[in-house]
Amino acid sequence: MTAGGGSGIEAVIFDLDGVIVDSEIWWDEARHEFAAQRGRSWSEADRAAVMGANSRQWSATMRERLDLDEPDTRIERAIVDAVVERYHREGAPGIPGAVEAVRRIAVAWPTAVASSAHREVIDAALQATGLAGLFRVVVSSDEVERGKPEPDVYLEAARRLGVEPGACLVVEDSLNGVKAAKAAGMTCVLVPNKTIPPARGAAELADVVLERLTDLDPKATLRTHA
Repeated sequence: MTAGGGSGIEAVIFDLDGVIVDSEIWWDEARHEFAAQRGRSWSEADRAAVMGANSRQWSATMRERLDLDEPDTRIERAIVDAVVERYHREGAPGIPGAVEAVRRIAVAWPTAVASSAHREVIDAALQATGLAGLFRVVVSSDEVERGKPEPDVYLEAARRLGVEPGACLVVEDSLNGVKAAKAAGMTCVLVPNKTIPPARGAAELADVVLERLTDLDPKATLRTHA
């Protein structure tokens, strides 16, 4: 008998930013401020260029796009510190019903977080939401070679869960995240973030699109997809 009552899905893997917490805008605002402090601007095109990237990738992309003469590690540290400090100051930016939905699903299914965020940000988010310790596996894209849209972080989450990729259900909010999940051979549910909606093509690529995380029932999702 597989987890979740033998539906064929054995684990559920969540993205973090934009799925569990409404934090995509925090990253964008931190980058806006960082750029402004250096007499630069940060555009929607810039935001799209770093969406899903791991810390090594997005810090290098920021340096190139902002034409900066400072180390990638300093850029990374500045942005990560800004986001972590905001969690400590303001708590988690909530998405209605998201934390409760995650708790409900975690009762019946092995769950993981597979996020592009720096591990310090992931830890701050899970502490702020009260979800620290809930997930069997937590993986940052910084722990693998490539960030999203490559499948590395999702494949690593499945490996640590001990579940075949094809038996994993992924919950995502971005085009690059959906691409990563599908490249890993997983079923992907898109829950579009209302603050920063996914790029065009995400809904068409996802197996299922839901308006809100509270609507997610992995067994029903599998039946719909089948």
